[in-house]
Amino acid sequence: MARPIKETPILEGKDATQFLHNMQNVQKSSKSEMEKIQKSYQSFKSIAKFEC
Repeated sequence: MARPIKETPILEGKDATQFLHNMQNVQKSSKSEMEKIQKSYQSFKSIAKFEC
């Protein structure tokens, strides 16, 4: 049987301000970082077993 899902805490004050600032100023990943992520993804994909 599954456990009940806990309530999501509400951000207030400094935490809320920081969260909004981070959401409004999202930076794109660099090309080299994206290549590293893609290489890791392909590596994991090659060893994973998918049931289709």
